[in-house]
Amino acid sequence: MELTAESVAAERETLKSRDSTIVALINDVRDALGELFDTDVASVTEAQYRAEVDAVFADGDVAVNVAGYVGLLRELDVEGDYPGFVVDEILGRELASTIAGGQPHALLAQATFHFADTMTHSEGVAGADDLDAALAAGFQTRLPGWEWTEAESPFGVGEP
Repeated sequence: MELTAESVAAERETLKSRDSTIVALINDVRDALGELFDTDVASVTEAQYRAEVDAVFADGDVAVNVAGYVGLLRELDVEGDYPGFVVDEILGRELASTIAGGQPHALLAQATFHFADTMTHSEGVAGADDLDAALAAGFQTRLPGWEWTEAESPFGVGEP
């Protein structure tokens, strides 16, 4: 795999073109998590997803790493699948956290990745469903809609 400015830009467009698939999974994940945590979580639109893909890829350092993880997952296959369980899970978890940004969102995206991974199965290589789960987990974490992210944290400490 070779990553260039052109291949990273092409990856951005590929991710944007998968909007209907990833947004459907994002909304399924949000519905299920909302039910589990007894909260309402706003749905995400395809336009929001595409705009957020652009935002992630606007930071070149993040963009090249996202493109690398995506490329690895897209091609990763292991004979018998299960022996490769660890590597595709690690790559998926790291992709989700990279998309989500810094803490605490990165950790939440990693946890959500495992939850989303139980909700998807893609035909093809072993990494395909992990790719979808990682994209859904990362983007759903960074997009608005969770009540706790909509307000100022009560734990901020101002000037003494």
